[in-house]
Amino acid sequence: MSDVYAHPDVAAIVAFALQEDLRDAGDITCRALVPRGSRLSGVVRAKQAGVVCGLPLFAHVFRVLGGGVAVERCAADGTRVVPGDEVLRCAGDAGVMLMGERTALNLVQRLSGVASETRRYADAVAGTKAAILDTRKTTPGLRILQKHAVACAGGANHRIGLYDQALIKENHIALMPADGGSRGPAEAVRRARAALGSALIEVEIETLDDLEGVIAAGADIVLLDNCAPDVVRAAVRQRGDRRVLLEASGGITLANVRAFAETGVDRISIGALTHSSGALDLSLRCAPIA
Repeated sequence: MSDVYAHPDVAAIVAFALQEDLRDAGDITCRALVPRGSRLSGVVRAKQAGVVCGLPLFAHVFRVLGGGVAVERCAADGTRVVPGDEVLRCAGDAGVMLMGERTALNLVQRLSGVASETRRYADAVAGTKAAILDTRKTTPGLRILQKHAVACAGGANHRIGLYDQALIKENHIALMPADGGSRGPAEAVRRARAALGSALIEVEIETLDDLEGVIAAGADIVLLDNCAPDVVRAAVRQRGDRRVLLEASGGITLANVRAFAETGVDRISIGALTHSSGALDLSLRCAPIA
């Protein structure tokens, strides 16, 4: 995604987050204690090791609140940090900084958590051909930012939404007529190809018995769902040099992702990158500017 921070979804995320915090009354603590025109300088530091992502959102948040704050980023998206590292400096209007700090930190800490988890998985499969991919199991409203966090940390993005790639899953296949005594993923691929033309089509299968059928029907990607590494390895052998990608998903953790990657599979998709990542601990400490 090019210049994700200019995307209209990001403007909407920031606006909603600020409205959630300020409502109509604004920051009543600042109104009581922060004189108009007072100024602060601040430093954001990492309090734990990880990968940072989202620091441009500080400037975005401050700008929406009226500006008057200069921001200097000390780390780019995807940078590894250790406790004590400075990642951002800011200086300017005290009211704007204090009103916006929590919204900015909430977003950046969560995106950095996603980036940190992605980096752990990407490091675990280093040297293999497998790419680590996210899924649509994202926090509602934050998808574009969470997927950016995955991409900046060495992962890759699966489809962004329902609109940009067909993914035929078990509940779609359940609607297909029986094929050889089982559900019909090949029939689902045939129907999707007829309806969608050259669109990218991925299909989920749960047994190798369905692999030949979906390849023949025109699948671009075959998702091997909840299959053990030995089954994935067998699928790679069966696929041979045909131009169809194989993707493993389901039940994959840091403890076993290397075993999946070493099967020769092309892609490994992991919902936990976005639905279960914690927040990277960051803190902003301020001091008055005379």
